[in-house]
Amino acid sequence: MSRVLAVVTNQATYGRSTHRTGLWIGELVHFHAGILQAGFEADIVSPSGGRVPLDPRSVKLADRTTRKYMADRAFMSGLDDSARAADMDPNRYAGIFYTGGHGVMWDFPEDSALQATARQIYENGGVVSSVCHGACGLLNIRLSDGSLLVDGRKVTGFSTNEERVSFVKNRVPFLLEDELRQRGAHYVRGKLPMAPCAVTDGRLVTGQNPYSTKAVTKKIIEVLQRL
Repeated sequence: MSRVLAVVTNQATYGRSTHRTGLWIGELVHFHAGILQAGFEADIVSPSGGRVPLDPRSVKLADRTTRKYMADRAFMSGLDDSARAADMDPNRYAGIFYTGGHGVMWDFPEDSALQATARQIYENGGVVSSVCHGACGLLNIRLSDGSLLVDGRKVTGFSTNEERVSFVKNRVPFLLEDELRQRGAHYVRGKLPMAPCAVTDGRLVTGQNPYSTKAVTKKIIEVLQRL
């Protein structure tokens, strides 16, 4: 299998507030570019299907590669009408990658279809991975034996300090770092906020923040190539 799923959010605001959020577009772009260059294909899915909102800050901070993708009508049309995760066959995929942006904090953690898809991919011998807030999608994945996927595993994701320096700590519904630890994960973070940090624990691969996307994608590819 040479295909992976890239999961993106449908949530456009911080809960019911008017503060806008959504997909951190650079995380999807740099994962997508890296995976394609390595000879894999990526299918983009979301919890509800349909439109994928972009976090305005991620658009403002877009680098050259991200701007090039955003100018690609074919690529962006996939974000206007994304496939629904529940409609995908997990047996077709060698891996699943949860992207971030604060929107995922509302629609990733309790999505049973996403959990089932990730569980099947993992138990088929595939890779489960995330970057930044995408680790919210890992919080409640239970394997067939009832154990939590992250329990006892090295995992990273957006840190509490990074929520603070992003000035959104009071807007989020929970602190990802705390939630990972509460589920038994051995949470790992870099020495400096917003610096690249990615960790591999078997077939579980995670990156801490948007600036970790290239590093975590490299690790994902290394694991995929060993399967």
